[in-house]
Parts: sequence; structure tokens; C-alpha cells
Amino acid sequence: MAREKAEAAAEAEATPELSYREQLEFLNPIAQPLASRKLTRKLLKCIRKATKHKQIRRGVKEVQKFINKGEKGITVLAGDTLPIDVYCHIPIMCEDRSLPYAYVPSKTDLGIAAGSKRPTCVILIKPHEEYQEAYDECLEEVSALPLPL
Repeated sequence: MAREKAEAAAEAEATPELSYREQLEFLNPIAQPLASRKLTRKLLKCIRKATKHKQIRRGVKEVQKFINKGEKGITVLAGDTLPIDVYCHIPIMCEDRSLPYAYVPSKTDLGIAAGSKRPTCVILIKPHEEYQEAYDECLEEVSALPLPL
């Protein structure tokens, strides 16, 4: 059993990660506004920092609950989640509450950045003084992205 897990882990490490361009092939039609390659890196880095301080909300149910409660932050959605019905209401909720949101190409990368082995389709990054500079930079760039019509 342990041997199989070790082999699976080695196999997972051996598989090459997809580049940003390759990940764009798997995007949903609703994945707008999409973060650029540079902004995606910044968001994932900010998520890693927020995870260390337990300042993230992960998953559709949890993010939805805290958006309804009025919690502030940046919502990051995965652009390759299927079916779309799972999380298509989250951007509308964010717009109603003036929360900035952006899509990144991969739910796998989003899950890894959040310190999980499982893919994650939605993450809410909460502000915190330990990583405030990175958070503010991401907030400014995400807010500047054009919203879909």
C-alpha cells in the first residue's frame, strides 16, 4: 500500500506541469476577467502567504457563506472548472458586494497554492498585515481588470 502511494507520488512529480499558454486551452467560456501570467503568479504567491496565516476561504460553499456575511477580500476562481454551474453565481455575488475577482487558468495550481493536494475552484484571500504589501498589489491589479458585460 505504502509502495503504491510512493510510486503514485513519484509519477505525479514526473508529469510535467502545463505552461500558462497550455492551460488557456481548457478555460470555460465564462472565465472573464482572466488574470495575466504575471498577475496569476502574484495571486498564487499571495494565496501561499495567506495560507500560512490561515487567512483564506476555500471552496464554493465556504466562500459563498462568507461573501454573504460581508467578508472583504479578493476572490480567485479557477477557469477550468466543469460543470460551470458549480460556481457561476460567485462572480455575480462579488459584483453585488463590490468585491474584486479574477480567474486563473488552473484549479490544480489554485489547490496547490492553498496547501492542498486537491484542486480548488474558488478561494477568497482575506487581508492581513503580514502580507499587506503583496495583497494591496494584487488588489490594485485585480480591480483594474475589465469586468465582463
